Amino acid sequence: MTINRIIPLLILAFFLFSCSPSQNTSLAVSDKAMIIHNVQLIDVNTGSIEQKKAILIDSSMIKAIEPFDLLSELVRPENHIDAKNKYVIPGLWDMHVHLEGADLIPDNEALIPVFVAYGITTVRDAASDLGEQVLTWRDEINTGKRFGPQIFTAGLKLEGINSIWKGDLEIANEQELLQMLDKLDAYQVDFVKITENTLPGKLFLTSTIEAKKRGYLVSGHVPYDLTIKQLAEAGFSSIEHASHLLRLGSDEATIVEKVKSGKLTKQQAGESYLANFDQDRAIKAYTELAKTGVYLTPTLIGGKQLAYLDENDHQNDEFLQYLTKRFTDNYQWRISRMANDTPEQKRQRKERYQLISQQLPHALKAGITLLAGSDAAALNTYVYPAQSLHEELVLFQQAGLTPLQILQSATINGARFMGRLASLSTIDIGKEADLVILNKNPLADISATGDIFAVVNNGQYLNRSRLDSILQKARERRIELDKSRE
Repeated sequence: MTINRIIPLLILAFFLFSCSPSQNTSLAVSDKAMIIHNVQLIDVNTGSIEQKKAILIDSSMIKAIEPFDLLSELVRPENHIDAKNKYVIPGLWDMHVHLEGADLIPDNEALIPVFVAYGITTVRDAASDLGEQVLTWRDEINTGKRFGPQIFTAGLKLEGINSIWKGDLEIANEQELLQMLDKLDAYQVDFVKITENTLPGKLFLTSTIEAKKRGYLVSGHVPYDLTIKQLAEAGFSSIEHASHLLRLGSDEATIVEKVKSGKLTKQQAGESYLANFDQDRAIKAYTELAKTGVYLTPTLIGGKQLAYLDENDHQNDEFLQYLTKRFTDNYQWRISRMANDTPEQKRQRKERYQLISQQLPHALKAGITLLAGSDAAALNTYVYPAQSLHEELVLFQQAGLTPLQILQSATINGARFMGRLASLSTIDIGKEADLVILNKNPLADISATGDIFAVVNNGQYLNRSRLDSILQKARERRIELDKSRE
């Protein structure tokens, strides 16, 4: 054999040896380590799909991603999980929920595991009257005392005096604001939420500035007596609800001044924004807003459910099997408020919803980062916990977003917003093991996120049988609670 043939053979032998299972024998794993193999791994950064990969998970972390043959000997055979060539994505994030209702503590508690059963491994709770309870649930989940999705929460939100919302931290001046921020410091909240029911714009703006000084992310609504630009320049982190974008299709500054001077009521201002909306003007404003780095959580599903309430009969919705009567009784206040709507009002409601949804592609193209959030809450009619996030993602697709853009809004964008992208929301070595295994390719149709084969929540593998068991337990708890209240 000539030297010219020997050298290539030696190189090939070295390559095969270096890629053999022995290269991973130095990787220390526990007896509980598992391998999920035969997966199609979706990279939510690029939309690429890696075939025939295996993911080694140990101690709630992703320890290796290699071909199965290179990892199989490290893990007990009984901990080898064949994903049957299914699609794997990071765990989903619902970036706007409310676990609310002082009389609904056990009802909400029963629903916490349901989020995981729907592939949602992280939620951002946007404050409620159950703020202190949610903080406890958050800490219990973080320490492994409770099963559920990771929770980031604002606890209790800042509002004005005599707000219509229960459990707010009501403030009338800057001194009270600082006292309430001290309280939120003590709670160790993950961000600050501010709304505008009775909070004057000037104090709202000061609240944003002071919360930002303390290092908080600041989320909330946009008051009628402030411009979006004023809030963004003050350090506002995320605008909750895409309906606020309609302001940017008009001369917002002039309308705000008229509200402040009493020339326009809030209702008249809202009507003006809708009636005089100019798409080209809005697109230019979105480009400027994007430069500030403000995120947007559209929450389309709530508006859609109300706009089409006259066309959809929700009485037989499947998800109602998990909701107590006391929980769904809260839906009635919005239903009653709309009961006497005229045909014209119903038409206008649909047109407004469609206009809002049409803004998403424009906002995204302008550079605004979107966060997928459902606004699921007892007070939001037919916006069901867990299920509504999947409905929200489908509405994003109907609005014109690509499946990859939508996946990003429900995974890496949330982690980036919360400053946790280094440890969450991509399938990479060293990241926390939160995964969803799907039967179909979500890059072809985003509705595939609702067709779940298995979930990995904080390193715990939950096959379809275990997910169904979680849902069965939620059904049984709903029946138990309803009977106890008869």
